[in-house]
Amino acid sequence: MTMINSHKNILITGGAKRVGREIAITFAKLGYNIAFTYNKSENESRSLLEKLQALGSSAIAIQVDFINPDAPQKVHEQVTRHFKSIHALINNASCFYPTPLKNITTDQIDHNYIVNARSPLMLSQLFSENLAQNYTPNIPESLGRIINFIDINILGQTLPNHIAYNASKAALHQITSSLAIELAPKITVNAIAPGVIAWADSYTTDQQKAYLNRVPLNRPGTPKDAAAAVKYLVCDAHYTTGQVLKLDGGRSII
Repeated sequence: MTMINSHKNILITGGAKRVGREIAITFAKLGYNIAFTYNKSENESRSLLEKLQALGSSAIAIQVDFINPDAPQKVHEQVTRHFKSIHALINNASCFYPTPLKNITTDQIDHNYIVNARSPLMLSQLFSENLAQNYTPNIPESLGRIINFIDINILGQTLPNHIAYNASKAALHQITSSLAIELAPKITVNAIAPGVIAWADSYTTDQQKAYLNRVPLNRPGTPKDAAAAVKYLVCDAHYTTGQVLKLDGGRSII
């Protein structure tokens, strides 16, 4: 295991499963210590902790539901109790479900906004000083990093019947741009806009085929693809901020 990043720590929200889990494993292999949050995935969280510790990472799991107003503060307190500073904040936790106009409720609107936009913003505020702690001018590797997961659908091909979700991810897009200005030059802030990374359980075979007909690379993405994108933005993109990395196999160009 390389030791160059052994002093670095990374926080991943929604880290117990799927994309978050792959990000955590990827960075543990790079020598990072990992803090990750989960909501209901207790078994998956326990399994991931064992995996990360076997890789030599000093890892902690934080159970939290971001719908609760004190959730970001709880995460901040537990992370700073274990780690002097963090190098990167990955806002991966999200809620996703249909909200067609005829049935939409204020509770659904609030739920999507709080989880998908407000919580990443508040976490960025709470950790901004911590993320900037190791910054040294002219040493690009010392920059703090914030990465927000938005959605390819808010960049031009709106997802039908998901108004609340679309609006919340669009808000996170704008939060990314605003934070990139406010937190420069000590912290870079970028977003990843994935298409399908792993098929939702609701996707039928016909729906999968129809989707792939619009993807030049002719396959869905994978959690490993998402983790590789995060690795690039954290480890290599020293002169990139306020940008969106489209992770969609070329779908957005058709």
